[in-house]
Amino acid sequence: MTGRTSTTRRTFLLAGLTAGVTAGLTVAGLDVPAAAACGAVSLTAGPFRVTALLDANGPFFLPAGEAFTGATDQDWAAARRLDPGAFGPDDTWWLDFRCFAIHLPGGGVALVDSGVGPAGSPAQSWAPVPGHLLERLAAAGIDRAEVRLVVLTHLHEDHFGWSVSPRGVPYFPNARYLVSRAEIVALEQAGDELVLSYVVDPLRATGQLDTVDGPTRIAGGPGGTVSTLPTPGHTPGHQSVVVRGARRQVVITGDVLVHAVQLVDPAVGYRFEDDPDLARRTRQDLLADAAGRPTWLATAHLTTPFVPVSSS
Repeated sequence: MTGRTSTTRRTFLLAGLTAGVTAGLTVAGLDVPAAAACGAVSLTAGPFRVTALLDANGPFFLPAGEAFTGATDQDWAAARRLDPGAFGPDDTWWLDFRCFAIHLPGGGVALVDSGVGPAGSPAQSWAPVPGHLLERLAAAGIDRAEVRLVVLTHLHEDHFGWSVSPRGVPYFPNARYLVSRAEIVALEQAGDELVLSYVVDPLRATGQLDTVDGPTRIAGGPGGTVSTLPTPGHTPGHQSVVVRGARRQVVITGDVLVHAVQLVDPAVGYRFEDDPDLARRTRQDLLADAAGRPTWLATAHLTTPFVPVSSS
């Protein structure tokens, strides 16, 4: 699907999202454990349990009106209804920085993204560091040694922060770190020594870095699979993660969308997309596919962790 979404598609998506969000986090099989007070909420898909882990939250350094392009007043009003927590005073964009743990049927955990990181991480120049991911994991009953896989949707500072320490020591000693090959190639071609030296080189040195090309199945069990899905545009090698069960799927979106206004109209652009046209097409395609089956979006930056696209 190219160009702006049709009126019919936009209305369908908005109606489904509004119904699900206003129902709250107790609908459609959501389990809200005691750890929710510490920033952890879970949702199941087949044999997998996906736990949202809030690393940090705070205001963005640009007003929402400057960060996004192409949204109408009606789009903003609809976005406010979908995610009221994202709207602060004077056009402030308030956002969460979230990671997701996938509990695997055979034991162990796959972690998707690793947040803003500790004090001294590359995100400190603009994001609310230190984050709290390690505390969130502990509160959710997850030992760092249980993490078998860390999937990085892309290599922006607020998504790899807890991958390694500022001294280059991996925080998850038993994990393989999965990154799209295209993401690393783009960084090498751009000469981005900050990211390469902070996260890529240390993981190469410990032998924990794995690269993938295209869709890759990373876990499976009776009645479900977990796979990466290439979703380029925000960055050249951006990837999302699809947790699919027999009755519903959870799509961990990364930065395919970063604000509810991009759910209202997926054609709305974000200022920090590497390829805005490709990012728009990717977002439109992902949402169109999600609308065709019972799907929950697991979002990194909306102030609600799970957003339903179609009823379960």
